Amino acid sequence: MEKIHPMIKLKFAAMLWPVALSMTICAGLACNVAAEESYPNVLMLCIDDMNDWCGFLGGHPEAKTPNMDKLAKRGVNFTNAHCTAPACSPSRNALLLGVEPHKSGLYPFYKLENVDRQVLDQYTNLPRLFKENGYTTCGITKVFHNPDNTYERELTWDDYASYGDRNVKGAPGKGFMADETDRKKKYMRVCPGVNPLDDFMDHRTASHAIRFLDKKHEKPFFLAVGFIRPHVEFITPEANYDRFPASIAPPPIKEGDLDDIPPVGRSMARETVIQSFETHDCWDEVRRGYLACISFTDDNVGRVMEALEKSGYMDNTIVVLWSDHGFHLGEKRSYTKFSLWEESTRVPFIIWDPRGQKGNGETCAEPVGLINVYRTLCDLAGLQCPEYVDGMSLVPWLRNPAKPKENPAMTTWGRGNYSLRAKDWRYTRYFDGTEELYDHARDPQEWTNLASNPEYAAMKHELAQQWLPKSEAPQVISGRELYNVWDADKRKNKSK
Repeated sequence: MEKIHPMIKLKFAAMLWPVALSMTICAGLACNVAAEESYPNVLMLCIDDMNDWCGFLGGHPEAKTPNMDKLAKRGVNFTNAHCTAPACSPSRNALLLGVEPHKSGLYPFYKLENVDRQVLDQYTNLPRLFKENGYTTCGITKVFHNPDNTYERELTWDDYASYGDRNVKGAPGKGFMADETDRKKKYMRVCPGVNPLDDFMDHRTASHAIRFLDKKHEKPFFLAVGFIRPHVEFITPEANYDRFPASIAPPPIKEGDLDDIPPVGRSMARETVIQSFETHDCWDEVRRGYLACISFTDDNVGRVMEALEKSGYMDNTIVVLWSDHGFHLGEKRSYTKFSLWEESTRVPFIIWDPRGQKGNGETCAEPVGLINVYRTLCDLAGLQCPEYVDGMSLVPWLRNPAKPKENPAMTTWGRGNYSLRAKDWRYTRYFDGTEELYDHARDPQEWTNLASNPEYAAMKHELAQQWLPKSEAPQVISGRELYNVWDADKRKNKSK
């Protein structure tokens, strides 16, 4: 039987009051059957592959993100937030199911429809929980990993749509593609397009969200809007590309940065891609394309937020913005994600509760993980959270962003590979026992691995003993797709 939140039950009970009393009340008031004001709506903005190259995190001086910057100033900007896994599928599975990979066994990429039901039936995904508690749920494009668009769709969504680009035509003489005939090299494609805006999937995604917000909703809603960019390929409207100069400042890069990294860590660096970029001398175009994609996503975030402001729902809608993981653009001889270094684990993360959280407008530098999203939204909405759900509610940090937080954020990439991000330290241990340790107060770029320095043995021991998993679930095999990490289950280095 479908669960109904107590506030919704009260609302339905009110409908049974005597008709005469109801008519008397309505005679003096505009009788609007909108969502219960004391029961908050949720707008979740899900971004793909976005690192700190945005104004509100200050990761690149040429970033242009005025709309997300505005949202960060309204809510709590978590400046030390980290993904649960540095890849789309395991990161989103952990966030939306509310369970760490070392407990679920969902370490690499999966097609959830093909995973044994006995594995997944023990979990209730986050939007489904809201639907079961009386919410109208709407999902657009990439909320779960894209191949999982059909996973529990009827149980999860009242309204779901997924959009793609419509045959974008490149602007003549602009952008870059190493080999136009080799679609496998899409990671090297920068394509400013001349098409109308509605041919671009993220614009279409935002338009669907705007139509949803324009409607009158009789129940509170959970609206999840999934933007694909800045995921490769870097395809944007020409106007976004033209916002940036031809020469883009490179991020801080140290020659020989991998010299003190153990082999498992080095296997996570995509050096062959870096070499290809160097051969083609295309770094400026690649970085320009990445910034243009973030700019385009910012435009669409702005469109959705403007619609929220006009809708009449804004004062009672919690807005959460997150990216599923970060992105390398040359740091540590790496490109894209799939590593346990800062560029790959650190993510934008904002929570704005307009109902009056004391921390609104402030930043929180404490280490937080996206695993905490599930419990936090349940807490803010007054829903009973399933007992199995990992993480903690971040509501205390919405009230006081300076509140100390003891436990670090943990990122998992394959069974046995874990990285702990404390406020000033990163400690990583791989499945073979090799380690990395960085002092972020002195070395924010993670250029000097201190793990072999005996002076820091106590620090490593404290972090490992207190916070690394004491047990690991075996890797789930059914439904497994891309498996591109050297871990305890793939003891031979298969890195690309």
